[in-house]
Amino acid sequence: MSKVFITFVLLAMSFGLQAKTLLVLGDSLSAAHNLRQQDGWVSLLAEQLKTSHPAITVVNASASGETTQGGLARLPKLLETYSPDWVILELGANDGLRGYPLDQAKQNLARMIDLTQKINADILLIGNRLPSNYGRQYTTQFFNMYQELAESKKLSYVPFMLENIALDDSLMQRDGLHPNALGQPIILDNITPTLLPMLQ
Repeated sequence: MSKVFITFVLLAMSFGLQAKTLLVLGDSLSAAHNLRQQDGWVSLLAEQLKTSHPAITVVNASASGETTQGGLARLPKLLETYSPDWVILELGANDGLRGYPLDQAKQNLARMIDLTQKINADILLIGNRLPSNYGRQYTTQFFNMYQELAESKKLSYVPFMLENIALDDSLMQRDGLHPNALGQPIILDNITPTLLPMLQ
């Protein structure tokens, strides 16, 4: 556990606040890929919550290239270390881009959800879409995977984090997969209407 995290907890206690933790577990879309960390949507969220929810610490455990299998392997230690009150789960895009079997990705996500719910943390599941060149059947199954999990596990859910971003070249990096700095606040706008009510 970092010194910064411990310091914040002590400060929150001294001011009579109940310190809470929001853990973000994602891939490059949440890890500020090719951007300054402070420009990524998770950092923007942390800055916003300093004013609206000062007792909440945001921990970004996202990693570029992360798959659902990698996230599942890392999650138990993260839950043990931070004991989060909320978890934003944004994984699966790399499974889809690599053509991995979606039933395995769905199973990995389900296991992460079960582990998180076991410690009574609330979950926000973030969905995504794949480029159309992956075929209609595969891309449809991928998109629907998140809704099916959200319904079966009774989760709060954002269907597509890159809504109003992915098809706008001015908001995307040259690779066509990652939003640029201009797109990051829009990601936050897509997520906060669902997230903020969870934090009350």
